[in-house]
Amino acid sequence: MVRRIDINGTGGVRLAAWEFADPPKGHGDGEPTPGVLLLHGLMGRASHWAPTARWLAERHRAVALDQRGHGRSDKPAEGPFSREAYVADAAAAVEQLGLGPVTLIGHSMGALTAWQLAAERPDLVRALIICDMRASALGAASQREWEDWFRAWPLPFATLADVRKWFGEDDPWVERPNPARGEFFAEVMVERTDGWRPVFSRAQMLKARETWVHDAHWESLAQVRCPTLVVRGLDGELGRAEAQEMVRVLPHGQYAEVPDAGHLVHYDRPDAWRSAIEPFLDGVLTS
Repeated sequence: MVRRIDINGTGGVRLAAWEFADPPKGHGDGEPTPGVLLLHGLMGRASHWAPTARWLAERHRAVALDQRGHGRSDKPAEGPFSREAYVADAAAAVEQLGLGPVTLIGHSMGALTAWQLAAERPDLVRALIICDMRASALGAASQREWEDWFRAWPLPFATLADVRKWFGEDDPWVERPNPARGEFFAEVMVERTDGWRPVFSRAQMLKARETWVHDAHWESLAQVRCPTLVVRGLDGELGRAEAQEMVRVLPHGQYAEVPDAGHLVHYDRPDAWRSAIEPFLDGVLTS
């Protein structure tokens, strides 16, 4: 079962939310099914969470959101693509879907959105999982690197096989062949009249990134009061020292790492990802 639910985001932006499996039928004790909202990273889409959402649905109502500018959600020409807009959209999804108090699971930019929502609206959030997102500022040089990288994409791609090969092998950002990365990017391509192109606007992705890349986010992290698990891929973008400092700053922080995983932790190593986060989720359910 795959079910789409439209959400009214901030400023009238239409957002697509997705359930990839039926939630459990209910608890004999009459307690509502605990909710989970999954937030992808920059350039991602809700479908990247499908395997995670399906095993979560054994005990939760798990919903993945296509955030503004991504997937099947609206891509307003003038935005906004601000932090405030992304956080307000996530809050709207929690409230309109009746998921609160929710467990938020976010990857990369989605993790930042998740912890900013948890800091601003503790009434909506029960627990939080942060996947491979730094709290430190990345800086102007990082933004320039992304601009150069986007310009290097050999668009349009003739076939999806070409997409998989370029992002999995030929991309200069790839240190060694990574088929999972190729699959990840194949999932965010759409066929146009001249070939395969990203479902998102690269200019809009840069606008979204511009709103958080220059700033550090330690202050909002310290305001998160719910139980929080910080997860990193051993070869990801979040270093161990920074991850452990994030755990220290969080009032109720825990730490986990996934071996042989890069930045796309849940996509690179889905079984190891589940093993890393499931004990935390079990603890949330029994607390």
